[in-house]
Amino acid sequence: MSSADRWLLPEGVEEILPDEAYVLESLRREILDVYASWGYQLVITPFVEFLEALLVGTSHDLDLHTFKVTDQLSGRMMGIRADMTPQVARIDAHCLNREGPVRLCYADSVLHTRPRGLLTSRVPFRIGAELFGHSGVEADVELISLMIATLRQADIRNIHLVLGHVGIFRSLVAEAQLDDETEATLFDLVQRKVYGEIDVLLQRVVTDQDLRNMLYQLSRLSGDAETLDQAVRVFGAAPPAVRRELQELEAIANGVRSRAPDVVLCFDLCELRGYEYHTGIVFGAYTPENGRAVAKGGRYDDIGEVFGRARPASGFDCDLKVLARLTHRNLKRPKGILAPAGGDGQLQSLIEELRSQGEIVITSLTAGDVGATETRELDCDRYITRQSGQWVMEKLD
Repeated sequence: MSSADRWLLPEGVEEILPDEAYVLESLRREILDVYASWGYQLVITPFVEFLEALLVGTSHDLDLHTFKVTDQLSGRMMGIRADMTPQVARIDAHCLNREGPVRLCYADSVLHTRPRGLLTSRVPFRIGAELFGHSGVEADVELISLMIATLRQADIRNIHLVLGHVGIFRSLVAEAQLDDETEATLFDLVQRKVYGEIDVLLQRVVTDQDLRNMLYQLSRLSGDAETLDQAVRVFGAAPPAVRRELQELEAIANGVRSRAPDVVLCFDLCELRGYEYHTGIVFGAYTPENGRAVAKGGRYDDIGEVFGRARPASGFDCDLKVLARLTHRNLKRPKGILAPAGGDGQLQSLIEELRSQGEIVITSLTAGDVGATETRELDCDRYITRQSGQWVMEKLD
């Protein structure tokens, strides 16, 4: 690489400049304060660790997105985290080892081998929350409500919440006794909503007409609030497990409506994102200003089993970089105050007092009058000067 190209960064990897960094850091602090007010405790996980710990309970997709390196001390394979949920699950299961519900949150960068979508970063800044130890719908309602509170804190507008439940598909597939290969094929077709191919496959592999019709209808149950009413009719005679999961979805939807009546609620029963990972409810938040979900999550029970404790678990996360780009908040760095070089104790006392009040005070490194270029680059709108033997603050023209 020539010296002229040394400033180039890998595709999907970006620097965050001061103005953008100020917005991102402001949102990070405020959102973590929201989480703390709900009782969620901050944890900080390692950026790199042994690979088998990072890929616990995760799908093949996450494996592909995880950078692998060889540990020069142990010779074992290590991974650079592409997701923080397994790490947080380990903290709950192995480190904290509490009996009751545990609420944890995090905010840090992860690394992906490739972008997850067009114009997305390979180094997203994940901020999210996880709740361990409670299997009831109350936990899911709380987390969805906290996710909405996260978006509101960032002033993300016109939120559309989409709810699904991977358990319904899983239970129907189990009732139909499909083998693994056929299940994987059907899963792929449902995700792509290739209705013609879905119908041909179901006609060939599912002999029970009622069960075949339920799977057929499931692939089309996507839309507004009326979709849930339609699902209740479709699955009225479904196996008990399906009816229980549908009742669970109804209870969660009602709980979210009562807490966030202004959010547009939608349903997608063929949304199987994280099918190998999630065990129940899945949810995502969307806004017309962004082509992908701005936040997403779901239930993933027993993820901590390999760490010694199988616990109910549910959580969500979002990319803080996306929130910083979409926010309608007017988050701008405040203007500073320029102080002269040197000076006596009185000047230093004034500078310290101003800083203790939250002001930005920048001391010039050059003697004499400060030029317009320095003032502009330092982003100051006031300066300290000596008048009649006293240090006073004046506004810059």
